[in-house]
Amino acid sequence: GDIQAGNVPRLQLQWSYSTGLARGHEAAPLVVNGVMYYITPFPNALIALDLKDSGRKLWEYNPQPADSAKGVACCDQVNRGGFYENGRIYYATLDNHAVAVDASTGKQAWKTK
Repeated sequence: GDIQAGNVPRLQLQWSYSTGLARGHEAAPLVVNGVMYYITPFPNALIALDLKDSGRKLWEYNPQPADSAKGVACCDQVNRGGFYENGRIYYATLDNHAVAVDASTGKQAWKTK
């Protein structure tokens, strides 16, 4: 049901997901058609979670950014998120590449050279 002043004290955690990474997590997740997409700090993995099934992981895409990018990051090895357009998730990696990933399959659509 809806969250209302009267039921706020009874709200409880339903599920959570850990990326297993200890770096800064600054990307805001995207939610499209019942799927939550999250981009991790380095190594900039894109994770798709099924919100209709208690956050079950659907797939994970790893763009394999260059390890050397970690040494030149100014403010931790974070990622600031991506955007959804026409069935794809677009985002930038720490090593200055842009990627597009098919939102339903997790397959790379393209990556800059």
